Amino acid sequence: MQPIISLHDVSLTLTGRQILQDVSMEIEQGSISVILGPSGVGKSTILKIILGLLKVDSGKVVISGKDMTSSSEEDDLTIRRKIGMVFQGNALFDSLTVAENAAYFLLENEETESEKIDRKVKEVLSFVNLSGTEDLYPEQLSGGMKKRLAIARALTVNPDIILFDEPTTGLDPINSKAVLQLIQNLKSIGTTSVIVTHIVNDALAIGDKLIVLHEGTIVAAGGIKDVMHLDNPFIKEFLYEIFESPAGIGQERKNKL
Repeated sequence: MQPIISLHDVSLTLTGRQILQDVSMEIEQGSISVILGPSGVGKSTILKIILGLLKVDSGKVVISGKDMTSSSEEDDLTIRRKIGMVFQGNALFDSLTVAENAAYFLLENEETESEKIDRKVKEVLSFVNLSGTEDLYPEQLSGGMKKRLAIARALTVNPDIILFDEPTTGLDPINSKAVLQLIQNLKSIGTTSVIVTHIVNDALAIGDKLIVLHEGTIVAAGGIKDVMHLDNPFIKEFLYEIFESPAGIGQERKNKL
């Protein structure tokens, strides 16, 4: 099966600093792929490249079979409409209600009938367990609820792919678990999820595939067991917390591996 996203030998330099160097990866349709690594290694830059917000210096970016490095602006927009984005800070509008935030991308399309918008908003809010909050404002929501609203907004356009930038950063364990469960639920409806995170436990909890990034290059990619058992000094150091975490958590995960 052809991957839905492919990067081939992608390199990018910004303001004189090389951010990515010869990065290649494949994201399978309907999978949950996690780009894992410390802060500042280029993880979020990859999401911006997939979205088409950044053009690469060299290499090739292929999304849904289209080469985005040589595509027209019209093709870029067509592909971009099938990609949802959940930002680290959620990017909600404080002056809009929950329902208005969820409907934001639909309201941009003046051809969409109000009845269809209302129906879709109810559907996505139900999916993320926010039914009954339609008339609230973001300031009235918890951190976890805001994240779920951001996911609901991304879902309104029926995306093939959703990109998540640090989806659980700043959330307590209960809300983190709820957001991770929601991402797993997206897989059940065929959505492809690409997650950027530095939180190793999150990656191991939901990732079908781990892509480990270090200093702008990929040092490992594959299933959890394959990556965990690599004899690579950086990976061993970065994943150390899994095996040394308290209260038996690390041991439980170790047993699964």
